[in-house]
Amino acid sequence: MAALPIRIVSDVHFAERASRVRALSQLRPLADGVSTLIFNGDTMDTRPGQDNERTARIRREVLDYFGSCATPVVFLTGNHDPDLTPQHSMELASGRVLVTHGDVLFDNIVPWSTEAKVMRLKVIQALAALPEDGSSRLEGRLDAFRCAAASIHQRHQSEQDTLRYAIRLAGDTVWPPNRVLKILRAWREAPGRAAALARRHRPKAKFIVIGHTHRPGVWRTALGIVVVNTGSFCRPFGAMAAEVGPCTLIVRRIVQKGADFHPGAKVAEFPLS
Repeated sequence: MAALPIRIVSDVHFAERASRVRALSQLRPLADGVSTLIFNGDTMDTRPGQDNERTARIRREVLDYFGSCATPVVFLTGNHDPDLTPQHSMELASGRVLVTHGDVLFDNIVPWSTEAKVMRLKVIQALAALPEDGSSRLEGRLDAFRCAAASIHQRHQSEQDTLRYAIRLAGDTVWPPNRVLKILRAWREAPGRAAALARRHRPKAKFIVIGHTHRPGVWRTALGIVVVNTGSFCRPFGAMAAEVGPCTLIVRRIVQKGADFHPGAKVAEFPLS
């Protein structure tokens, strides 16, 4: 029997109004037919918010639900769930595949955010607090970025009122107009930054799987490293899944059938050798 692949998705943003996932059971089909399901960051929002009891309740719901899943589930952290687990990255296929959320690509975590300058200062402080040479290691940088992210409060993500949520979402994402340009720039730069990160910190890696920017895609970079962004479960672009098997890495679209999300058509396939 052929070994089952490992499936990677990201940016579920469970319990946020923008997420298409209203119940965790909608994700159950993604755990079928694989040896492990990896959630690569921003599965939910664990940062301080308007209702910390609600945040704690959602956190328990996520961990309890997938803790009872027959398929092993691994959570990696993102900038929205920086303390969900202590694990910020993974290496698969004997180091040929690096998996991490992707906020570490940007010195200010979210370049298009109104809090980008504050985030940058927090990152600088967190990096400075690392032990000697800690900032030169990927693990140290990820620890610092998670520390910085954990101190940033939820904004529209924690708003429960529909109208106020819409207003705050617009304020956080599309206004002022130059924010759109910052988003476009981040989308353009992310693949190159991801490849450079892999080349510097994991030179054996030929693939890096990220999320964070919510823009799904597959890029062959000038460094010879393939970058896969699995998108998000928020509109407008949708999500993809990366599947790491014994010999190949396959990228699939995630499709919604009824209420549930399933692995869909193949977007790309690469040999791992």
